[in-house]
Amino acid sequence: MASSLESTLTRAWLRRGPLALALWPLSLLFRLLAALRVLLFRTGVLTSERLPVPVIVVGNIFIGGTGKTPLTIWLVEQLRAAGLQPGVISRGHGGAADAGPREVLRDSRAREVGDEPLLIAARTGCPVVVGRRRLDAGRLLLERHPEVDVLVTDDGLQHYALRRDVELVLFDGRGVGNGWTLPAGPLREPPSRRRDFTVVNTPELTPLLAASVGGRPYRMQLAGEYAEQLCDPKRRVPLRDLAGEPIVAAAGIGNPGRFFAMLKAAGLAIRELPLPDHHDFLDDPFRDLNAGLILITEKDAVKCRQLEHLNNDPRLWVVPVSAQIDAALAAQIVEKCRGRPTA
Repeated sequence: MASSLESTLTRAWLRRGPLALALWPLSLLFRLLAALRVLLFRTGVLTSERLPVPVIVVGNIFIGGTGKTPLTIWLVEQLRAAGLQPGVISRGHGGAADAGPREVLRDSRAREVGDEPLLIAARTGCPVVVGRRRLDAGRLLLERHPEVDVLVTDDGLQHYALRRDVELVLFDGRGVGNGWTLPAGPLREPPSRRRDFTVVNTPELTPLLAASVGGRPYRMQLAGEYAEQLCDPKRRVPLRDLAGEPIVAAAGIGNPGRFFAMLKAAGLAIRELPLPDHHDFLDDPFRDLNAGLILITEKDAVKCRQLEHLNNDPRLWVVPVSAQIDAALAAQIVEKCRGRPTA
């Protein structure tokens, strides 16, 4: 039932149809309350604090997945290349919601810290701390890793209790949907919301899409070149070599269609198996699947590796992806971080 409701709303949010129009008065109330909350922080009624290092927020105003994790990984790599020592803080969606801040370690479980933080830690090797309160997560990370001189917060755009120096707002090919805020549209905040940089995760940045998201958008494209076997990561095969093979592609991410489109663009003929975002795989959706080859995302792989019956399934192959973005964006972010006032 929840999945059906989500699907109905997702379709309604892409146009201003009957359902969206019926919900529009509620969206005005939502927008008013969101604006009031921002005002309370700006006037000091609600307090915010600054950490002793620059803070970069990677977030979105479009509800659901737009590709923040690959963007965060790209940003960490670019900061390192510039000579900085980054750390990452995250809410840890899919982990233990009521737990206090905790560091993501090599033996951490997805159900404790979340799948995306596990992936970020594995791909970057940088310190990662998760917690409901970003401020507490940042303090713990800096306490345990005093060498860190810049923090990247994966999501957290609306968590104003933590002051930030740079804001990146990420969209995908859906742009701003119908342009309305929740519940009549898919936006947490209006498209006019201020930000330092706009990034659009799409194969083609059309003038219409660029105009809808506002600002000077940078195009981000996710690219995958090979697949590696889940149970034996040393076994790799270029995606182009899989053309013509019968393949099932599964994705438990915010926008599974983006993963499927990337595989099709690589020339693969796939059967699509979309799964809920942050799917835990305890139900083993592959058990009765008649398929010799199943391609999954890295985000799903970190959970499958922690389940013995899936980690030993030779049919499962992981497709790592990397974000491709204009290097000029990284240079401007580094410049802003180095020019920030001291705390």
